[in-house]
Amino acid sequence: MVMESAINAIIQVILFSLIPFVWWFFTAKKELSFLRWLGIKKPVIENKVNYFAWCLAIIVLMVVPINTIIFFYIDSSLLASNRFTGLGFSALVPALFYAIVQTGLSEELFFRGFLMKRFMHKFGFQIGNIIQSLLFGTIHGWMLFSFIPFGGVVLVVMATALAGYLMGWINEQKSNGSIITSWGIHGITNLIASFVAMFNVL
Repeated sequence: MVMESAINAIIQVILFSLIPFVWWFFTAKKELSFLRWLGIKKPVIENKVNYFAWCLAIIVLMVVPINTIIFFYIDSSLLASNRFTGLGFSALVPALFYAIVQTGLSEELFFRGFLMKRFMHKFGFQIGNIIQSLLFGTIHGWMLFSFIPFGGVVLVVMATALAGYLMGWINEQKSNGSIITSWGIHGITNLIASFVAMFNVL
């Protein structure tokens, strides 16, 4: 299970990086390295207490609504974290690969690193952040469209779009454009979902 999780994580990161890499290669190769272009750089934090308070608040604002929606609308067998159900600590390493690399890193590279920064460059921070967050939410809703009632899909779109907006906001407003912050937040929230499955909390 560990090797499978590692391979899946690496493949997903590569797939989510292909379009950004091609875009960077033809438009920005001479200006910035690929990783810095995506925002993979050390966050510059002016007020650490304020920064960590915001990180904690965003994690809560992501975990509570999404888990509430899952509880009322979504069969847990549909969730990617379902593979860890009831496995306890034996699934810890695969869960880390899934939460931090496969979903956390790949989605942050594409949505907050690639899409948001391109939209920001074109439309400014506010519009760029709204567009990427709506795309983020819509894709998550679309994946569940065939499995849950339309009202549930709308709630999924709204909750994940809010999550995408908040992660984009903290990157650009509190982390000097670094996606390391949203990567950490995203990884933690996915790890919480994995722990819920691992220990049958819900």
